Amino acid sequence: MESFTLKQLGQLVYYYCGLNYLNNIDSLETKITPRLQSLSLSLWEYMKFLDNNPNEWDQLVEILTINETYFFREDKQLTYFKDNILPKLKNRNSNKPIKIWSAACSTGEEPYSLAMLILDSGLIEPKKVQIIGTDINKKVLTIAKNGTYSKRSLSFRRIPPEWLNKYFREEEDAYKVKDSIKDMVDFHYVNLLDKEKMSMYHDFDIIFCRNVLIYFDQETIRKVASSFYQSLVKGGYLFLGHAENISNMNIGFNTISTEGAFFYRKGE
Repeated sequence: MESFTLKQLGQLVYYYCGLNYLNNIDSLETKITPRLQSLSLSLWEYMKFLDNNPNEWDQLVEILTINETYFFREDKQLTYFKDNILPKLKNRNSNKPIKIWSAACSTGEEPYSLAMLILDSGLIEPKKVQIIGTDINKKVLTIAKNGTYSKRSLSFRRIPPEWLNKYFREEEDAYKVKDSIKDMVDFHYVNLLDKEKMSMYHDFDIIFCRNVLIYFDQETIRKVASSFYQSLVKGGYLFLGHAENISNMNIGFNTISTEGAFFYRKGE
């Protein structure tokens, strides 16, 4: 493929969703080649096709995004969330619902895990909690909304075995999330670089965005983290993946490390 045109495509992807293939053009070529072959287009023709068919971005995002996730991933953060944050939110002097955002939620395991933890804690009535799961990949959002996961899936590698019976309905080759959990979560399409759309998400008590920023460069990380800061209430919590660090970006977050959990909090 023509390297110049590949770099042009990499630049378009970077501007659209923040994924940075500009220093890994070979990987971009490998991922895009099957799509070009299926459309019988050259790379240059595909660039024009992408410009004339905006819906093709959905296909391209599916090809380029990585969607590995599973229930109860990074359990130390979730344990802290259940044992320390939920009790504080329960006792706060407010009639507003508790709002939780699972950003870049992929196939839905994270927001469903949060719903299970809340229900299992018995601290807060489900009707007093709003959990939102968002992603830029519409295909994985369809899976998340359905809430059905193959028994052969790695999604269940960390789930407490007794919770399979408690929060899932067993089918022939899969487990389906029970309605009591599904009803606690709403899923939406969101591009984290879409300033207008991001501005619609506000007054959240907690945001989880884990193992996503590792695919962005520093400039994009700052943009996304700053948007999260604006989306949180004062004293709100931001949980990132263990390999993601925004401590030195001076966005306004306080960095907290306690009980094996590492996270950020907006000043009160």
